[in-house]
Amino acid sequence: MWKDSLRNNVTSIPELCKYFDLSPDMQESLTTIVSRFPMSISLYYLSLINWEDEHDPIRKMCIPSLEELDMTGSFDTSGETSNTKTTGLQHKYKETALILSTNVCGMYCRYCFRKRAVGISEKEIAKNFDTVAEYVKAHTELSNVLISGGDSFLMDNEQLGKYLETYTAIPHLDYIRFGTRTPVTFPERINSDPDLWEILKKYSQRKQIYVATHFNHPNEITEEVEAAVRKLYECGVIVRNQTVLLKGVNDDGATLGKLLKSLTAIGVVPYYVFQCRPVSGVGAHFQVPLLQAYKIVEAAKNIQNGMGKSFRYVMSHETGKIEMIGLEAEKTMIFKYHQAKDEKNNGRIFRCQLEEGQTWVE
Repeated sequence: MWKDSLRNNVTSIPELCKYFDLSPDMQESLTTIVSRFPMSISLYYLSLINWEDEHDPIRKMCIPSLEELDMTGSFDTSGETSNTKTTGLQHKYKETALILSTNVCGMYCRYCFRKRAVGISEKEIAKNFDTVAEYVKAHTELSNVLISGGDSFLMDNEQLGKYLETYTAIPHLDYIRFGTRTPVTFPERINSDPDLWEILKKYSQRKQIYVATHFNHPNEITEEVEAAVRKLYECGVIVRNQTVLLKGVNDDGATLGKLLKSLTAIGVVPYYVFQCRPVSGVGAHFQVPLLQAYKIVEAAKNIQNGMGKSFRYVMSHETGKIEMIGLEAEKTMIFKYHQAKDEKNNGRIFRCQLEEGQTWVE
């Protein structure tokens, strides 16, 4: 069973040392980091690392780094606290409610934008299921819910079924989304569980179910992953992808372009490419400067077919999702509110003169 496999995750530096050599000083430093920002890596995801390559992109996404000690930035860069209406539920955009269903994942990404909570604290999790559901039922302007975490597919089947039973019965919701990286980091969760298949098949007959997943590099697309994606489609679930632009992982047009093409080839349509957020312990070593990032994204887009060009390059800002739509001059970028917390800003276009190395807009 997938839960048994999950218990074998690598969660400590001594366990990690079974796979590659670390000096005593490095072990001590990484142990300090893991005590603050937990590590958990599935054996499947660990198997994707090329240990001969010091700059392997899979390694960079899952193995702790000394750079995580840089606390520049903040732990809540998109205003999640201010948008929390009841514990575990955020309502930032008129039509979408975001529910934090768990604080655990099959693999803890080193660039996680909820680094303050994932694997650490349950205080932001939706523990009162009924209170959250009543909020959604009462707010008829909502047309969808995004059940996230942590990783929502790390809930057991009983809890997943409870969410689907409850929310597919709410008339004003058009569809249900699950935020999960299990197709990428722990495909066994999907491939080995017939009970999950039956739950998804049952409730996808009532309302459309979407999975919003998270591929960042072509090396993450394997036979196991393709099988998981196919299984989701067999269950009536549509799979969309959100990539984060990450320094040292996908920050060149050829790599990002190959990823997007490979995704459309297996039926996963790119949805967003996100600018990495300036999260403490993340931004200083994963963010790509905006001027450089825009050119990378455009280069990747230029080698896509029509389906692959349908994504938007955005930053998830405190004020909304802001799309980077073009360079007007050498350092003047044109932005557009794709979604806004304040509805008066929806669709608003503005310009910003960028400095060299600037990675975010204040």
